[in-house]
Amino acid sequence: MKVLVTGGCGFIGSNFIHYLARKHPTYKIINIDKLTYAGNLGNLKGLNKKKDYWFIKADICDKPVMKKVFQKYRPEAVVNFAAESHVDRSISRPAIFLKTNVLGAATLLDLSIGFGVEKFLHISTDEVYGSILRGKFTENSMLHPSSPYSASKAAADALVLAYHTTYGLPALITRSSNNYGPYQFPEKFIPLIIHNALHAKKIPLYGDGKNVRDWLYVEDNCEAIDMVLHKGRIGEIYNVGGHNEYQNIAVIRGILKALRKPASLIAFVRDRAGHDRRYALSITKIKRDIGWTPRTPFATGLRKTIQWYTNNPGWLKNTQTGAYRSFYKKYYSKLGLSGS
Repeated sequence: MKVLVTGGCGFIGSNFIHYLARKHPTYKIINIDKLTYAGNLGNLKGLNKKKDYWFIKADICDKPVMKKVFQKYRPEAVVNFAAESHVDRSISRPAIFLKTNVLGAATLLDLSIGFGVEKFLHISTDEVYGSILRGKFTENSMLHPSSPYSASKAAADALVLAYHTTYGLPALITRSSNNYGPYQFPEKFIPLIIHNALHAKKIPLYGDGKNVRDWLYVEDNCEAIDMVLHKGRIGEIYNVGGHNEYQNIAVIRGILKALRKPASLIAFVRDRAGHDRRYALSITKIKRDIGWTPRTPFATGLRKTIQWYTNNPGWLKNTQTGAYRSFYKKYYSKLGLSGS
């Protein structure tokens, strides 16, 4: 199979490419990434030696360029990870999220129709459902996004389903809970905690710290995405959850304990606008239809993640780009903390 992966230098995308190359060594993989601040070619170190792997630096919103990619490589499947994904950034700069997450998806959908792509798998998020205090969201739950980021992902989901219904595009969608693991850019919750703890910097914690997230080890998600790509029913949505619900404050304390760092690094700050209280997904459908369940207990995955970041200080240092420093200097200043 010839698979085009967009956003393949990002966190989940790069982990998925590594997984795909191991699981299906005969597959041809085309990696498209714009290489914004969160895209890192170092995430795919070693794959440039693979005969049937190609990387193209491109913006999925650039239709003429993307058309040339489709013409040259003729992918049989498209897996769309490409997205702006940081909630805080979406609050301050929503237009970028609408462009990449919605218009970029539309470009890929149009080209997939035009070039007869056999499967289009769109990677979404549990955040499209909004917050739930009790129970779990199913694939039929109403969407109620709370941030510009989640709203842009919900819009993209609707567009994918519309292309399936209107044009017959063989499309599928996965919506996963919070991923964690190697290669995650340190603007996200767990790598930010690890990074700040290692450098004795304050760790901002929104509100009372009791917001609940369901944590999914990234390799488990990659397995689920691979299984949906090969076994999923066309036109369907599949929730991918980790069954690891923890309050944010508990996650921070666990990481600090593992790194032998003091709890005094925790800095409670004013809650984020539109901050969802709890996410939780039912995975009954993907378990029943495809046979997938998460493999990695949170304690195991967190230990492996902490070990990866502590063993790869060079990778962590190389992510501290000018764009990252500029954003977080303003971000920490807004929270009343030092961003140095």
